[in-house]
Amino acid sequence: MTSKLLRVGTNYLPVTDPKESSEWFCSNLGAEMTYLDDGNNHAIINLANQSFILIQSQKGITANFQTIRDGLMFPFTFEVNGEKALLELYQQLTAKNVCVGEIEDRGHQGKNFIITDPDGNRYDVWSELSEDFKMK
Repeated sequence: MTSKLLRVGTNYLPVTDPKESSEWFCSNLGAEMTYLDDGNNHAIINLANQSFILIQSQKGITANFQTIRDGLMFPFTFEVNGEKALLELYQQLTAKNVCVGEIEDRGHQGKNFIITDPDGNRYDVWSELSEDFKMK
């Protein structure tokens, strides 16, 4: 059966302050804020060809989850186009004092590192761009 689902359009991320979080994403990762509701309950940002809804949640709630073997895991991976781009992003984020993990060789093609936002949500960054985006 061929899937009729074409892409993931929106991800929801728990944050304590949607306005502050959207400003963090905009200033550190180049996101664009497209909406902030009057009550500061949620904001919408566009980043990496996706919409993210930053929704106000209690402190300590994150999108991370525990795995059996790897421990605390991130919900998704951002892609950049090559190891040079990965290193440049890593250096930019480090210069801005963004919480980043070490650049890792995980035994597969490319390199990775983890970004942690002010609410403790972790995001992976991988140096290998998907074939669909390479063709575009």
